[in-house]
Amino acid sequence: MSSPTASATSATAGRLAGEAARRRTFAVISHPDAGKSTLTEALALHAKVISEAGAIHGKAGRKSTVSDWMEMEKARGISVSSTALQFEYGDCVINLVDTPGHSDFSEDTYRVLTAVDAAVMLIDAAKGLEPQTLKLFQVARDRGIPVITVINKWDRPGQAPLELLDEIIERIGLTPTPLFLPVGIAGDFRGLLRRGEEGAPTEYIHFTRTAGGATIAPEEHYTPEQALEREGEVWITAVEESELLSAAGQDHDQELFLAGHTSPVIYASAMLNFGVRQLLDTLVELAPPPRGRKDVNGVPRETTAPFSAVIFKVQAGMDTAHRDRLAFMRIVSGEFERGMVVTHAQTGRPFATKYALTVFGRERTTVDTAYPGDVVGLVNATALAPGHTLFVDKKVEFPPIPSFAPEHFATLRAQTAGKYKQFRKAIDQLDSEGVVQVLRNDVRGDASPVLAAVGPMQFEVVTARMQSEFNVETQLDHLPYQLARRTDAESAEELNRQRGVEVFTRSDGVLLALFSDKWRLQYISKEMPKLTLELLVAGTE
Repeated sequence: MSSPTASATSATAGRLAGEAARRRTFAVISHPDAGKSTLTEALALHAKVISEAGAIHGKAGRKSTVSDWMEMEKARGISVSSTALQFEYGDCVINLVDTPGHSDFSEDTYRVLTAVDAAVMLIDAAKGLEPQTLKLFQVARDRGIPVITVINKWDRPGQAPLELLDEIIERIGLTPTPLFLPVGIAGDFRGLLRRGEEGAPTEYIHFTRTAGGATIAPEEHYTPEQALEREGEVWITAVEESELLSAAGQDHDQELFLAGHTSPVIYASAMLNFGVRQLLDTLVELAPPPRGRKDVNGVPRETTAPFSAVIFKVQAGMDTAHRDRLAFMRIVSGEFERGMVVTHAQTGRPFATKYALTVFGRERTTVDTAYPGDVVGLVNATALAPGHTLFVDKKVEFPPIPSFAPEHFATLRAQTAGKYKQFRKAIDQLDSEGVVQVLRNDVRGDASPVLAAVGPMQFEVVTARMQSEFNVETQLDHLPYQLARRTDAESAEELNRQRGVEVFTRSDGVLLALFSDKWRLQYISKEMPKLTLELLVAGTE
C-alpha cells in the first residue's frame, strides 16, 4: 500500500504532466515583410485576445501592431523586441513567443528558438524562400525544432502553389506536405481544400472578406461535390494538384514531421484572416508539447521534475514610467508559483519571484501559476541574463545559449567625460541583455569598447537607449572589420601581429578574432593552418 506522501507526489506528477501536455509553445520565423506581425495579430484575433486587428492595408497607413512598443518600431513598422502572448484555444494553452521581424535582430530570434517546441515558417507567396528565412530555418533544424510552413499573402499575385513547394524541397531539403491547398490562384484566394488520406479532398472551406481584414473572416464549409458545383475548374485544379502531391509522397506523416524531415503546409492570408484558424487547429493537433530538456551534463530534465527554467530574453525600458528590466523565462519543469524563491544557478544566490508577468507589447498581466512550456516575465531581474538557469531543490543548469556570428563592428564612447559612470553602467546593462556583444582588449581600453552586432540597426537601438534611458550622448565609429572567428590564447598572439586582424575578449570570456574581409581570413587560414579559427553560429564561410 502506497504512503500518502507517495500518492500526493504521484498526483502532482500527473497534474504536471497533464498541464504540460496542454501546452503548445512556438515562434514564427520569417524574412522581414513576410507578414509576421500581421499573422501574430490574426492569431490573437482568432483566440479572441483582441477584438480588432491593428494592421490595415498599405505600409504607409499601417497602424502599429499591438505587439510593437518601441518608438523605433512604430516609426519604421518593424518589430525589434520580443514579446510573448499566451491564450487558451480549445483545450490547449498556446504560448506564442514573438520575435524581432528585422534581420538585424536575428540573434534575438535565435534565443527565442531555444525557448520553443515548434516553429511556424512564414513564406511570402510572391518571393518564396528569402535569406533571413533560410538562416532561421537552419537554426530551427540545428535545434531539432519541427516546422509548420505557412505560405502567406495568397490574396496577392504570386507564384504557383506547387512551384513554391518545389523551391522548399530544392533549397532546404525539407519535404512539404500540405494539409490545405488554395482554391484559386495567388491573387484570387477563394478558400482552402482540406486534404485527407492519399490527398483526397475532404471538404472545401470558403472565406468571405471583411472590411480591411480587421475581423475574423466568415467561413462556409462545403462537401467536395458542392465545391465542384460552386467553383468548377478552380476546384478541379486544386484537386489535381492534391493528387500530384500524393503521387510524390507528399502526405503528412507525424513521425517524419517531428523528426524534422517534413513540414505540414497551409496557404493563408494573414491580412484577410484566411487560413488562420486552420493554422491554430494544426498547432494544437500536430505541434509537440513540452519535452524533457538536457542539462549541461546531457541528462534530460523531465517536465515533471521540480521547478526549473531558462532565461532566453532580457528587455529593459518596456515600461517608460518605471525603467524596469524584464527577464523572460521558459519553464522547463515543475510548477511555478508567483512569490516562490528560486536559486540562480550561475551565482548560487536566491531570487524572489514576487513580480511575475505575461507580456504582450505594453500589456501586462500578473501570473500566479505557470507550467512547463509557459513563458513568464520576471521584473527587475538585474542579475539574470540570456542562457541563465533558475531552479528549486537540487541544482540543475542548462547549457548556455551560443551567440550569433557578428558582422558589424564599431567603437562607442560618451561625448561628455563627466558621463563616463552612466556610460559604463549602460554598456554593462545592454551587454547583459544581449542587445549587442561587447568586446574589449588592452589596446583600446574600457573608455571606447567595441560593439559587435549581427546588423547595423542594433547600433541604432544602443545609441537611442543610451540617450533615452541613461541620458548619455554617444559617438559611434564604425570599424573596418567584416568577419569574426572564435580563437584561443595560443593563436591570439600570432593573430595580433597580422595586418587587418584584431583579437578581443567578449564579455563571456570567448576570444574573437576580427578580420577586415574574407580574403584576409582565407590568406591567414591557408598560411597558418595550425591557428584556431572556428566558425560561430550562423557565421559566413
